[in-house]
Amino acid sequence: MKKTVWSMCGMCSVRCPIRAEVENGEITWIEGNPHILNCALCAKGSAGIALHRDTEKPQKPLIRRAGRGAGKWEPVSWDQAIDYIGERLEGIIQKYGGKSVMLSCRGGPFMDLFKTFIHGLGSPNFSNHDSACGRNVHHASQSIYGLGRKGFVYDIKNTKHLILFGRNILAALRVAEARQVMDMLDAGGSLTYVDVRQSLTGIKATRFFQVRPGTDYALALGMIHGVIKSEAYDKEFIEKYTTGFDKLVEFIEPYTVEWAAKECGVKASKINAFIKEIAGQRPKVIFHPGWMLSRYKDSFYASRALQILNVLMGNIEVEGGQIFAKGPGDCDVKGLRSLDAQVPKPEEKRADGVGWKYRHFDKGPGLFHLFYEAMLTGDPYPIKALFCYRHDPLNCFPDPIAQKEALDKCELLVSIDTHYSEFGWYSDVILPESMYLERDSIIATQKGPKPRFIVRRKAVEPRFDTKPGWEIFKLLAERMNIGQYFPYNTIEDLWNWQLEPTGYKIEDFDEKGFIPLTDKPIMYENIEGRFKTPSGKIEFISQKLEDAGLPSLKPYESPAKPPRGQFRLVFGRSPVHAHGHTINNPLLHELMPENTVWINRRVANKLGINEGDFVDVSSDSSKGTAKAHLTDFIHPEAIYTVHGFGRQIPLQSRAYHAGMSDQKLQEGLLQIMDPAGGGLCLCEKFVTVRRSPRNPKRRVEL
Repeated sequence: MKKTVWSMCGMCSVRCPIRAEVENGEITWIEGNPHILNCALCAKGSAGIALHRDTEKPQKPLIRRAGRGAGKWEPVSWDQAIDYIGERLEGIIQKYGGKSVMLSCRGGPFMDLFKTFIHGLGSPNFSNHDSACGRNVHHASQSIYGLGRKGFVYDIKNTKHLILFGRNILAALRVAEARQVMDMLDAGGSLTYVDVRQSLTGIKATRFFQVRPGTDYALALGMIHGVIKSEAYDKEFIEKYTTGFDKLVEFIEPYTVEWAAKECGVKASKINAFIKEIAGQRPKVIFHPGWMLSRYKDSFYASRALQILNVLMGNIEVEGGQIFAKGPGDCDVKGLRSLDAQVPKPEEKRADGVGWKYRHFDKGPGLFHLFYEAMLTGDPYPIKALFCYRHDPLNCFPDPIAQKEALDKCELLVSIDTHYSEFGWYSDVILPESMYLERDSIIATQKGPKPRFIVRRKAVEPRFDTKPGWEIFKLLAERMNIGQYFPYNTIEDLWNWQLEPTGYKIEDFDEKGFIPLTDKPIMYENIEGRFKTPSGKIEFISQKLEDAGLPSLKPYESPAKPPRGQFRLVFGRSPVHAHGHTINNPLLHELMPENTVWINRRVANKLGINEGDFVDVSSDSSKGTAKAHLTDFIHPEAIYTVHGFGRQIPLQSRAYHAGMSDQKLQEGLLQIMDPAGGGLCLCEKFVTVRRSPRNPKRRVEL
């Protein structure tokens, strides 16, 4: 018997809505939700069936029975695993208090469960991966608008000009967003792409600026100068909604277009042509403030400068610009019930210092990498237990060796995941979650011009002894005597509890897979009072930053050039893989079994490196080996690789030692962050590249 199941993809963090066809208990087809994505889906989403059938993943709970990382696991029952964790947690909490436990996740719309559990234990220490991703962008947005990076959505389809600084939007890959970009281009819109290398997005662009690594901020400053000096900005908008414009004008004076062109290695005439173009296109101009901007020491200020350019365009709450993200309240609908809202908020200060030591940072998920200091020193108090839910810090953050030194101070490491992660392999317990086609999820709200309620529905039964997250956290909570915060026994109980105030029922998802809260986009007629800054206006000079002793407009410092014979290591993504999560997927491995090292062709020729040669990439004490890809379209100061490879988990036979790991080369970068934005500086490592002895010896004719 054939049936349709509306659900949500789980192959990456985008979580696209999908429609799955199931026949006789087996998945036969997956496509994007036709009501939202017109059936489109990326390669990762299409490989969900392969993930369901894959056997190289945890099949039941595992407890470590040798040294961490040794790979000696004992399969146990769920009761045994939960009790093992409970006994150790009880001992830790009795000795150090509930605050000594932390939990981290991948983020996303379903975090209510995880927050409820960690807060129920009495700990404020909830975190995620974002200090290696979008914290700089989030804090930059807050410093200008008082709203985080998800406070706006981008009306890309209707814009006239989209500007992307290193945002490889067509490879990232958010299917809906990528479709909007292509629709915008088909309608005659412009795309300007800025990067140290050419990319999948760059080849679709109408203008490409290949800049020297680390000079994004310089180019943005030059653009601000050009826009202001040519009076290409919206004067009425600036006068009505902003504060501090006079100080911006004064600050920007030395950062001319000609200066920026020289600093970045591009032509001033092309920057001026760009400024003239957007002057005639505003307000339908979007400067994307970035997604993963944990790159350079000034990436926070680069993102802030891009947001300043958005403000100069006057593009807020207009078609083709930045639109306030709307929620249920904007549709006269009550919001979902929250589990975490029922839990007394922990009174302890966070161990990462966010909110008290670092008052300018948003407490939210804090900054994961700062917890390592608390693990090592016990200051402000010890962190002795770490739960990672579908988050792999050893793959996500730099310098895994330094991370392990801190993790070894913990008495309990628990990985909850659908696959073997580097962190899971080093942990004490692995609790296997059912993969996304095998599990239901809680209901969540998706904000935007047309907000909706979303839910993931189970398509097939789990193949192995795995459980969904909602059940795993219920079991853990009951074992720790905080079960009262999880008032359900089945997922249907939980759904009904969440929906109770809204007036909707779970059956309302059956028609489209989601519940639309409005038929037409909602636009505010008046945006006054919508900005959550201390002044209530858009702040070119952030009162919050100034109070923290940090400049709102930071003087530019030219990035160091790599020493002779070295290169700046930069990394990015492929549309085939989602970081390290999909490297072992049978289908995706066929498409991309390993990563390569991009090297400027002219530089490679001087080093005696040919296309396809193995090269050794070395940092302080670490080395990675991969094949070289020679191209004219990368800056000669940089080398580039795709993140997520070089995994060392023997049970993942396809991914084992395939390609090169960039994070293992990022030695010394674990605590190097932008002090204003909190993001790590993952592209501040210089490495040496040499032709590897692994290459076959060249034959010489005698």
